Amino acid sequence: MSQLEPITPFTGEEGFVALAPFLRASIAGEDMNALADVALQAVHRAPEQAERWINLSTAMMAAGREELGLSIQAEGLAAQTLFRRPAALQPARVTVLIFAAPGPLSVNTPLDCLLEFTDVELLFCYLRPDAPMPASVPDHDVVFVAIGESAETRDTLARLSIELAGWPRPVINPPQNIPNIARDTASALLQDLPGLVMPPCWQLARTDVQLYASGVHSVCPDLHYPLIVRPLDSHGGHGLARIADDAGLAAYLAQAPQAEFYIAPFMDYRSADGQFRKYRVLLLRGEPFACHMAISSDWMIHYVNAGMYEEAAKRAEEAQWMRNFAAFAQRHAGVWHELFQRSGLDYLAIDCAEMPSGELLIFEIDHAMVIHAMDSDTLFPHKQDCIALARDAVRHYLLQLSGKGD
Repeated sequence: MSQLEPITPFTGEEGFVALAPFLRASIAGEDMNALADVALQAVHRAPEQAERWINLSTAMMAAGREELGLSIQAEGLAAQTLFRRPAALQPARVTVLIFAAPGPLSVNTPLDCLLEFTDVELLFCYLRPDAPMPASVPDHDVVFVAIGESAETRDTLARLSIELAGWPRPVINPPQNIPNIARDTASALLQDLPGLVMPPCWQLARTDVQLYASGVHSVCPDLHYPLIVRPLDSHGGHGLARIADDAGLAAYLAQAPQAEFYIAPFMDYRSADGQFRKYRVLLLRGEPFACHMAISSDWMIHYVNAGMYEEAAKRAEEAQWMRNFAAFAQRHAGVWHELFQRSGLDYLAIDCAEMPSGELLIFEIDHAMVIHAMDSDTLFPHKQDCIALARDAVRHYLLQLSGKGD
């Protein structure tokens, strides 16, 4: 096996690169518009290469220019839907065929970010909703279904379920099981699991939410304030709000034009010191791996704005949690395997917390969450080893499935 070359800046001449180099640049604070311009110049030099259009699309979306990025993506996928991301370490030990969907950066599992510097080759096959399934695909060892759950992808997942029935290679995350991660479906699946708090979640039409806000609480009699509400298919906290009363819900609706919403009771999960702590855990066939921990005085925690980069004390606590993750995992040992069994997904990420009672509170289960070790080694030296455990476990599982185990 050859040695990995040092990380080099994106030049646009690399061929298809997927998300990883753009996410790495964003985390490092690079000028993403300048990077998108590098990708644009690469398209100008060779507009016939669809890989360059897809790289440009990803760069634009990473720079926050999603609408433009999606239009560029459509141009690239009109010409070609299969893209190869070679293994960083050669020779490649295993080739994974990834079924993906067109859409924003959050629509597919960014598996390349976890397996960036490995001997795993990735073949991305994009399934356009307006096109038939591909007549043939290149040879591969394992299939990984990366397509996320949303209203836009449900038909594609249903078509893919038929296509993959009797597939001659192992399939990770069967498409027929991916609807299980929808917020309301996951809530129903996990309601009676000992040691787990999974708030009930309802999908309501706008008219029903308006009725609830007007005082007609009989439209959802088991729901009480305070509650949280978000538009259907939203992620990353977009449109998420905590609501205290009818007037607050009416005010929320006045600025949220969507037709459908998820609505659930608010769970106060703050610790004794008044801080909220949220954990991201990867489950690989029910085995848990630590990904990150965020600490904030705000109940709506996002790692990038929780002060983790600015406050050494928070990073030290995250490092301690990662070092002692075995104890955390053992406290919730009865939950992990049940999550795997009930979701039916081999590869699954979880955003969760611990309630003051000690039970595990789950916010979301989703195979499309990003897992990476791209943060600064200086600020986050503790992350490399933990993410390496997850990366090596995924790689080993791929090799095992392919019959090429170490």
